[in-house]
Amino acid sequence: MNQMLKCINCGKTYSTDSVLYRCEDCDDLLDVIYDYGDLDPGSIKKEWKNEPIRVWKYRRLLPLQPSNPVTLGEGGTPLHECRRLGEAMGLEAFYSKNEGVNPTGSFKDRGMTVGINKALQLGMKVTACASTGNTSASLSAYSSKAGLKCLVLIPSGKIASGKLAQAIAYGAQVMSVKGNFDDALRAVQKLCDKYPLYLLNSVNPFRLEGQKTLAYEVFEQLGERVPDNVFVPVGNAGNISAIWKGFCELEILGFMDKLPRMIGVQASGASPIAAMIEKGLEDIMPFTQPETLATAIRIGSPVNWKRAKRAVKESHGTVTVVSDDEIIEAQKQLARFEGLFVEPASASSLAGLKKLISNGEVASSELTVCVLTGHGLKDPNVVSKYYKKPIEVENTMEDIEATASDVLSDRVEVVVVHG
Repeated sequence: MNQMLKCINCGKTYSTDSVLYRCEDCDDLLDVIYDYGDLDPGSIKKEWKNEPIRVWKYRRLLPLQPSNPVTLGEGGTPLHECRRLGEAMGLEAFYSKNEGVNPTGSFKDRGMTVGINKALQLGMKVTACASTGNTSASLSAYSSKAGLKCLVLIPSGKIASGKLAQAIAYGAQVMSVKGNFDDALRAVQKLCDKYPLYLLNSVNPFRLEGQKTLAYEVFEQLGERVPDNVFVPVGNAGNISAIWKGFCELEILGFMDKLPRMIGVQASGASPIAAMIEKGLEDIMPFTQPETLATAIRIGSPVNWKRAKRAVKESHGTVTVVSDDEIIEAQKQLARFEGLFVEPASASSLAGLKKLISNGEVASSELTVCVLTGHGLKDPNVVSKYYKKPIEVENTMEDIEATASDVLSDRVEVVVVHG
């Protein structure tokens, strides 16, 4: 399939064989553009039916087709029908896409397998990223698998312990930068301009191509139905735009006759895209000191804001804001209603859904999917801080039975989820 890189601002095009992240004329981001006329939708659909769901199942719609790709088995994540939680919220059809079961525990693995294979195709020897956690864990793992060196810059004191442990365990060179994520990203971009490092943050257009496969999976897992709404946590804003591109490609190929609304969710202490849309601004106004317990979306100057704005506008969606308290409550409800333990940033999608139900923007009859971006063990400290502690008891049956009396009495606690 013919392809090229195209600037999202001025439209200048480049070869996909270039190590390039931004337009040389206007310094804006690049998209991978395809000639979809080269594809036979019928043969693609036939191929899909014969393969289990994984990222590389969709290689015909990816920018490279290595015969033996570097992979850890990413993709194919479960789409859970959340009946108990859906009923509690008054929804007829509610699903959650659990990206936390990817190899390193987050959605980043989808993009990283494509990005790492592109690095190898380009002859790169060292990869690099700035990260709030999940990107560093994923890049470190896939670089290790590919035999590449890896450099990671993280914001000092702003990364969850589970994610930091992963990057260290996989053998990356990890450096803690005194500043926030945006400071770390600026630093790693300068390093990549100066040294032969392959940058795999979401400024890399090939990484986002892997992330769009989530849309293909949702479509297939729903029995070729199209969701009315897709809720996505928004930090650096690459994922919501990638998923939107995936749905658009399915429509271009004639697989779908409508498109979902894309609804981004940001934490109140790190919500520059939501603020821009609410105020009707053309450009983003960065949060210089972003703060939220949802570390994965604690980003004040998201590089993909233009892509996210485009996805929201084209899909007639929106970006909503939720508080940290709402995020923690949503995290608890996913765990206690559906057995899904996700990190706080993931739970923001449910918190956003509840908010839009309450204000009438999501109807009970609409088919809605929440993207759960990462596993709860990524950030175990949140549980120890915001949840009940274990109760210590004496080693006697009397004390154990007395303390557990509510559970042992078979009393059922009725829980109502308010929108």
